[in-house]
Amino acid sequence: MAVDSEKIKTLREMTSAGLMDCKKALEDAGGDLEKAASLLRERGIVKAVKKMDREASEGQIFSYVHHNGKIGVLVQLNCETDFVARTDKFRELGKNIAMHIAASDPQFISPEEVSEDVVQKEREIQRKILLEEGKSESVIEKILEGKIKKFKSEICLLEQAYINDPQLTVGDVIKEAISTLGENIRVARFVRFSMK
Repeated sequence: MAVDSEKIKTLREMTSAGLMDCKKALEDAGGDLEKAASLLRERGIVKAVKKMDREASEGQIFSYVHHNGKIGVLVQLNCETDFVARTDKFRELGKNIAMHIAASDPQFISPEEVSEDVVQKEREIQRKILLEEGKSESVIEKILEGKIKKFKSEICLLEQAYINDPQLTVGDVIKEAISTLGENIRVARFVRFSMK
């Protein structure tokens, strides 16, 4: 059964579950939103979001060096216990996130980290472009909100389209791992090195 993208979006807003989980739940529930939400709860996806508030002080540091030796990444991925930090699933997630950072060059982990100065500078740049295109002031303000949201999704790791599955964001992939592993997982910090 083909599922309407608006229903997927609505279910995601209701539950904060990943897009693919929402799509699968809607397919399994015959398109019924309430049944799909129940399925997600049963599957533990919604529980993953609740776990995101728990302290994550264990984990590992993962590295990735691109095959040409000109890009390298270190990323600290935290979880709640050393037991989970040693699982293959956690290690695979860490390596994939490091590779994603090498490929996508995020500047921040989440939109909350983006300073107002950075946002204001981008807003000014986009405003100039829109004025040059001949847009009116009333239209510019509406367009700017969308442009700033897009800008943040391009520079923030958790908002970026995941390189291994562009239908998901990196944040969605982490939520799915939380659901699978049963612990909070978060990117604590990262650094990306690039030869100029």
